[in-house]
Amino acid sequence: MLFKVSSASLYGIEAYLVEVEVDVSLGLPAFTTVGLPDTAIRESKERIRAALKNCGYGFPPRKIIVNLAPADRKKEGSAYDLPISLGILASYDLFPEESLCDFLFLGELALDGRLKPVKGVLSSTVLAKKMGFKGIVIPRENGREAALVPDMDIFSLDNLVQVVNLLSDAEPPISPKKYLFSELFPDASYEVDFREIKGQQHVKRALEVAAAGLHNVLLIGPPGAGKTMLAKRLPTILPPMTFEEIIQVTQIYSVAGLLKDRGAVGERPFRSPHHTISDAGLIGGGSIPRPGEVSLAHNGVLFLDEFPEFRKGVLDDLRQPLEDRKVTISRVLMSVSYPSSFMLVAAMNPCDGVEYSDSLQTRYYSKLSKPLLDRIDIQIEVPKVEFQDIISKVEGERSHVIRERVAKAKTVQLRRFAERRIYSNAEMETRDVKKFCPINEEGEKLLEMAVDRLGFSARAYTRVLKVARTIADLSGEARILPSHIAEAIQYRQMDRYF
Repeated sequence: MLFKVSSASLYGIEAYLVEVEVDVSLGLPAFTTVGLPDTAIRESKERIRAALKNCGYGFPPRKIIVNLAPADRKKEGSAYDLPISLGILASYDLFPEESLCDFLFLGELALDGRLKPVKGVLSSTVLAKKMGFKGIVIPRENGREAALVPDMDIFSLDNLVQVVNLLSDAEPPISPKKYLFSELFPDASYEVDFREIKGQQHVKRALEVAAAGLHNVLLIGPPGAGKTMLAKRLPTILPPMTFEEIIQVTQIYSVAGLLKDRGAVGERPFRSPHHTISDAGLIGGGSIPRPGEVSLAHNGVLFLDEFPEFRKGVLDDLRQPLEDRKVTISRVLMSVSYPSSFMLVAAMNPCDGVEYSDSLQTRYYSKLSKPLLDRIDIQIEVPKVEFQDIISKVEGERSHVIRERVAKAKTVQLRRFAERRIYSNAEMETRDVKKFCPINEEGEKLLEMAVDRLGFSARAYTRVLKVARTIADLSGEARILPSHIAEAIQYRQMDRYF
């Protein structure tokens, strides 16, 4: 007999429907899986055989053929253990065959029949709601993640026996799991605060501007100046994530298998890969593409310490995600896109002083291409901290105070771009800059001087206007004043090296 069970697979961070067809017929005992399965799926027959036996159901001595449709797409992972086992159990008449049509099933089976967590459950739950399923049946550890989708019955169960009882309407009936709002959306709590930073007032001001407009930042300073300390505290002044942003980030972390015991990612991500990272590790890749650090930093901060130590090819790969705010990974059989709207914060040591020759400086800075630097809006020097600042008892502003100013500027931007699908000044395109960044004659003279003397490119010119727009928003000004442009020009420190 042929039985059909609904499951799901991932394409990027989106899920698509997979129909698990299980044919149980007379013949020599065999278990064959078709439909482009990977090794984990092929090995599922041994897990399923042991799980059915240890749950008291036994394994039919029949010829079993499993087809994962659509058959022309590569399938991977252990999430098909549960739907395949239910297709086999349906041949025992343990539950009505029609009940399989009501749910979408995902779950890995342990040898004793327990359900173990799998990746991509949030995306699969979104699909289940879109396809009109009554509910989704998943392992208990994935329950909070799936509950982010409203108005959907979530059956997060412990073992295969409970799934069979659900389908057979066994007494007592199993109710869908409900979760408290506080369980799904924990408050973003940070262990660090801006008040812990001594001195560096102009750098903190630059980071406030960057946070308000989501501008990329390059910090240039000697070892021990506090570059890493500043970068780690940047997420504490970013506006809280919206519900849509939480869903996006949680989907990415679910696909990557990084949610662990969290139901959702409530804090803005902060990713800090080592400078030895590969292209695939940073951008994403693999035979079946996986999200890289640029996608794991989506709606958060990507911090690259020792910026020039990264391989030049790796840094050049950043240009597309910085410009398009998404990354596309192409393979022979597929092309997958992952979102990558992040704030880039890079840090580097200066290469100056009498001990550095001109040729050494040129070689050091040549690792950073001009097109890449043009995409970094704010380039600021971080000087050595003065002794008086180190011993000072005066605390700086707390992160939540700065965050309030940043949130107000962000609200202004959301109103400004209400008719456009952009959410910050940094995302403005050329036509948006022309419309929303008008300047007076004095401001034009300042920019003309910057282009002539500092050699600003056309892209750098546009970036200065975007930063000036953010500075005006923080000041509560509708117009961009010459003082705002002057401050924005000061944030282009690296142009003098080129």
